[in-house]
Amino acid sequence: MNSFEEIGLKGGLLKAIEELGFEKPTPIQATTIPHILTTNQDLIAAAQTGTGKTAAFGLPAIQLTNIDEKRTQTLVLCPTRELCVQIASDLKNFAKHSSGLNVVAVYGGASIEPQMKALNRGAHIVVGTPGRTKDLIRRKKLLLKNVVRVVLDEADEMLTMGFKEDLEAILGETPREKQTLLFSATISKAVTNITNNYMNDAVEISASRENIGAENVTHLYYMVQAKNRYELLKRIADVNPTIYGIVFCRTRRETKDIANKLIQDGYNADALHGDLSQAQRDEVMGRFRKRHLQLLVATDVAARGLDVDDLTHIVNYNLPDEAEVYVHRSGRTGRAGKSGISIVLIHTRETNKINEIERKFGIKFSREQVPSGKDICTVQLFALIDKIEKVQVDEKQIEPFLQTIYDKLEHLNREELIKHFVSAEFNRFLNYYKNARDISAPGNEREERRGKRDRGDRNAGSDRRRSVLTRLFINIGSKNKLTPARLIGLINEGLDSGDVEVGKIEVMKTFSFFELDSSKANTLINALKGQSHDGVSLIVEPSQEKPKGRFFDKSRPSDQFRSKKKDKKRGAWNKNKGFGGRRDRRKRN
Repeated sequence: MNSFEEIGLKGGLLKAIEELGFEKPTPIQATTIPHILTTNQDLIAAAQTGTGKTAAFGLPAIQLTNIDEKRTQTLVLCPTRELCVQIASDLKNFAKHSSGLNVVAVYGGASIEPQMKALNRGAHIVVGTPGRTKDLIRRKKLLLKNVVRVVLDEADEMLTMGFKEDLEAILGETPREKQTLLFSATISKAVTNITNNYMNDAVEISASRENIGAENVTHLYYMVQAKNRYELLKRIADVNPTIYGIVFCRTRRETKDIANKLIQDGYNADALHGDLSQAQRDEVMGRFRKRHLQLLVATDVAARGLDVDDLTHIVNYNLPDEAEVYVHRSGRTGRAGKSGISIVLIHTRETNKINEIERKFGIKFSREQVPSGKDICTVQLFALIDKIEKVQVDEKQIEPFLQTIYDKLEHLNREELIKHFVSAEFNRFLNYYKNARDISAPGNEREERRGKRDRGDRNAGSDRRRSVLTRLFINIGSKNKLTPARLIGLINEGLDSGDVEVGKIEVMKTFSFFELDSSKANTLINALKGQSHDGVSLIVEPSQEKPKGRFFDKSRPSDQFRSKKKDKKRGAWNKNKGFGGRRDRRKRN
């Protein structure tokens, strides 16, 4: 199908999308729009950013809306306020010639009063984040009895962020007879569970981004110790003077930290994360799209909805937990027939993740050597020469100054003049990299095999530290909506890192235990002190659990929940068998 009219759109919608510059449907639009217009059957779409999925569900939802019925007929759920605002804005643009249709965005981080007033005036389509949507349902301000379709956009991200319970509560308030449309970049096990529980006989489609061109993307990885990641990132930027890309980090704290370091070190960079207001986000995205920024440091969630076709590089500062997310990230480059490079920064224990991505998706990675100081200086020197050679000279503007310039520089011969001009721009690289150390981590197969044999004999090193874990107590549990994923998120936020080793996690009702790299335990305890989760002031401390038969310190929060029960058992044991063990048995004999 070559036109929107052929796939069933009519009237004002056709006029609106023509004004917006839409020429023909994308693959997902060509499949989804006729489906929604002609059937009530549920739909599952594996759709990445850039496929045009907002128009795919938004355009038919607008066309099918009964303007005379003021109650909510379509509910769209998405993970972040940024995406919520973006979707609502797109839908309003689509509906600008559909007189009387109201679209309302509801999301946290903003006053709830204007949102409640907007709902009271009538909202045909509501776009919301799970938390605020659930709150408005609880307040009886958002009524869903008339909803005929529910859209779950970025379902994988909503589940990753811990919204499973909220989603289930919201879906439970909608009519049983409705159409559910699920869009997700990755179809994980958690997403599959949602589809099994809340969807019936759904049609499944997979929509790739146009011109994604996997064959146009080169996949590279560099191996360094975790502490040298930032130094490596700078070297990658320096050895690629024309880089224009996104650096993906795990947490918003890490995102802000890396962006601030890059800015302080003179790089043309900025951050995109959930703490920005919509105006700040728009300003950063605007500068990036205009190439006023070379590097945008972002989380996966914040980058959702950012669609730029001519990125040269994607840099994974950390590997994502899901292999599918890596593919989603890398697909942002190598578009429109252009080539692109996707880079991963890993440490020595992450090669298995690289192997998993290669095996699962048929991607071939090449290991690159960390650029040396000499490599970087050579690249920067010739980039400078190219810049000087191609600079546009405005004869009229510069002519009045030329004689003074000639007089000032006449004592320099040709060779000396070239050296002076080049050095004026180039000296900072020479000074910075003249004594640059080698930060490459050993990683060839022979060294890795030898490392495995010698691991038990090492007195230091990451592999030995990996086995030394400290068991910690935290005073929140399932009652406080804590899950293992949310706990790992708290740990990553507290340590500003996704590299720390986490061992066994036990989530109880009102408290939890987890194992953490011993060298990071005190740092986490101090970082989370004074923080709160679900209204509870956090307490993290070493667990005081002891082997059976020893006493506990009742003064510590981690032992209070056990002391009464254990003392009772201990009293019975003392009464029947005595306190002294072997000595008491001698007395009885």
